[in-house]
Amino acid sequence: MFRNMVTSFLEHEKITTTDAKAKELRSIAEHMITLGKKGDLHATRQAAAYIRDKKVVTKLFTTIAPRYADRPGGYTRIIKLGIRPGDTASISIIELVEAEMKPKKVSAKPAPVTTAKAAEPVAPVAVEAAPAVEAVEETTEA
Repeated sequence: MFRNMVTSFLEHEKITTTDAKAKELRSIAEHMITLGKKGDLHATRQAAAYIRDKKVVTKLFTTIAPRYADRPGGYTRIIKLGIRPGDTASISIIELVEAEMKPKKVSAKPAPVTTAKAAEPVAPVAVEAAPAVEAVEETTEA
């Protein structure tokens, strides 16, 4: 069961499961990422012996492990969701810590809007001066 869970977790980088399974899955998944950081043939074979899908092993060694090259540990996070209605089991999400830090494609500046009216020169508009407000002098009698 945990071999399937680790394979799914590394494939999707986030899964929902019970608290107890998530806590056990954390240690196995972090060990697999540590193997991925080693990157040698022996580590690849050890990971392939536990993970059930060759594509996931490739993903582990090419994309996931380099993401955590400078991190000494703590690659996962467990977020508690509450209680499952059917059997009142406590449910959690386990996810990779830096999974949301993927760069988003954002344009540096918006595209300029060009219309026919924007190309025409704008005539200056005459602005009328507002009437000046006269100051009222108050006299103080002693």
